Amino acid sequence: MLSINNIEVVYDRVILVLKGVSIEVREGSITTLLGANGAGKTTTLKAISGVLRSERGEVTKGSVQLADRRIDGMRAHEVTKLGLVQVFEGRRVFEHLTTEENLVAGGHVRNGAAVSQGIDMVYSYFPRLKERRQQLSGYLSGGEQQMLAIGRALMSQPRVVLLDEPSLGLAPMLVEEIFGIVDRLVKQEKLSVLLVEQNASMALTVADHGYVMENGRIVLEGPASKLRDNSDIKEFYLGLNEGGARKSYHDTKHYKRRKRWLS
Repeated sequence: MLSINNIEVVYDRVILVLKGVSIEVREGSITTLLGANGAGKTTTLKAISGVLRSERGEVTKGSVQLADRRIDGMRAHEVTKLGLVQVFEGRRVFEHLTTEENLVAGGHVRNGAAVSQGIDMVYSYFPRLKERRQQLSGYLSGGEQQMLAIGRALMSQPRVVLLDEPSLGLAPMLVEEIFGIVDRLVKQEKLSVLLVEQNASMALTVADHGYVMENGRIVLEGPASKLRDNSDIKEFYLGLNEGGARKSYHDTKHYKRRKRWLS
């Protein structure tokens, strides 16, 4: 469904951020991209969705394909029309618009009847948004704003959704609820999802396949079940020692990343 083939990304024609990144997102599945802050995860999503150009970045090598269509170099609104949409980190709802007005804004590439159907579909997955349909989105809770950001993305009737840190700043119960809804959307609406998430435990629970990024490169990939059992993943991303127990504060304080996968 979505193929990222050996791409390089450069900012300001000087700063090399991504170095030969290749990722495959299969139809009707969740693929997760893990990595520390600054690894290049969000840049990867922006390279796919066409947002890089507005930030003085560009894909200088490789290609991005949606189905059989090459989309690198396209503008963001053109990519959206083809069925790919990005949900940005930090939610970014239109705070001075109501919940429903935010959804209408998300359906700008569709006609009136399709917008109405899209709103009904969003409310069926997020009934809490229906209860707050006339409330200004700036007064919604963090969890409700995240639901709205996802619902707004669904309004364009996408085939592929790029989710950037949906659990950021949310309570564990809300995170579980939102990921449960995302899982339902994938199964019932046949969506394909590329998930960037620092909550590695949750990401590897819901995902089918995973990639690990370090310093702008993919250093490890495999089925999510195998990544969960990988000793490096357990130590570096799940905070577990080799026996499966939580690492102590002393271990963490003196922790030095070994990066065995690069050796």
